[in-house]
Amino acid sequence: MEENKKDNLQTNESNSFKSATSNSVTYSSFDNSKSKNKEKKKNSSPSFGKTVLLPFTCGILGAGIVIGTCFGIPTIRDNILGEYLADASSTNTTSINTQAISLLDYSDTSVGVAQKVLPSIVGINVTYSVNSLFYNNKSTANAQGSGVIISEDGYILTNNHVINSSSSSSYYELGKASKITVTLFNDDTEYEAKIVGTDEQTDLAVIKIEKDGLTAAELGDSDSVQVGEFCMAIGNNLGLGSTVTDGIVSAVNRKVTDEEGNSYTAIQTNAAINSGNSGGALVNSKGEVIGINTLKVSGDGVEGIGFAIPINSTKDIYSQLIEYNKVKRPYLGIGGLDLDEQTAKQNNLTVGVYVKTLDDFSAAEKAGVRVGDVIVKVDGKEIENMDELNEIKNQKPIGDKITLTLWRDGKTRDVEATLQEQP
Repeated sequence: MEENKKDNLQTNESNSFKSATSNSVTYSSFDNSKSKNKEKKKNSSPSFGKTVLLPFTCGILGAGIVIGTCFGIPTIRDNILGEYLADASSTNTTSINTQAISLLDYSDTSVGVAQKVLPSIVGINVTYSVNSLFYNNKSTANAQGSGVIISEDGYILTNNHVINSSSSSSYYELGKASKITVTLFNDDTEYEAKIVGTDEQTDLAVIKIEKDGLTAAELGDSDSVQVGEFCMAIGNNLGLGSTVTDGIVSAVNRKVTDEEGNSYTAIQTNAAINSGNSGGALVNSKGEVIGINTLKVSGDGVEGIGFAIPINSTKDIYSQLIEYNKVKRPYLGIGGLDLDEQTAKQNNLTVGVYVKTLDDFSAAEKAGVRVGDVIVKVDGKEIENMDELNEIKNQKPIGDKITLTLWRDGKTRDVEATLQEQP
């Protein structure tokens, strides 16, 4: 056993040596003759270490010193890296922004926007009378919301549902608001407000406080809003007072329907919108109001989905509410049902709006529309539902004419109606 171990040790030492020198010509073999070794020492050329290894090592060390010195000098280092990044980006077919985003700049933007807009946002507290089965005397309930100052003399834009709650059950019923107070965020002063006008269809309302010199909000252009841009929601969250939350614009022109069945074309955002935010402002990075916060989606598995009414669509509404205390809308006088392809086929009809009811002496009745007709086009544009019909109609002024294409008994015909003012 000892002899085997010794043999193995000798064999391993021999292999190790061969492996280390297998690429060397100088040390190609062993020779036990002393005379031959002496002769080799006399006739051999300069050693491999001196002729190859030493210069090679010195070259590496020298190159390392030069590179280290260059990168130790900021100007030289930046020039080298700049040229390298420029060459790398030019060879890349996709344009990539390699500039780092400063979180300090982002923070400064948020602070600047908040400071600019907060003086133009108010908290709204509404007191309702409550009729309850459990109490003989009338009790009261409170609700909170937000508003946006739109004039220096005290006009405030908010949501209709903030000041006209429809909350009720089999046990109680809320009456109209008996008292509305407004708190200014910049000085926490409270003022009593009066209702100027409300519009249930757009869920907008205008209230007013008796105070001059207020800071009116700067209104932006909601038509130019882009998906992904910075936005901030400002309002009276949960009645806590002035609160800001930030996020991005998640979508534009989003079609949504509220609990009352009203449809909106809204801006969607992931900025946190909570109870009390309704009527507050959605603003951009310039501190311009781009929307009125109105809806949120809540429930299991839902997070960061809120909606704001685009500010451009509110301007005509609040102007009419201030001037007329209501919104004047063109009126046809029909009650319709939407017919999709399946429903129309089942009832031997066609896709469009089925006329279910017709108001007496209305514009539609005077034009010759009948119950049972299907409206398939408005001003030459095909429609499939009442929303599309109303969208075209509401763009026209009262007294203007509108052409309805009717499907009746398998044939189509055109009639012209003169739009009236909605009662």
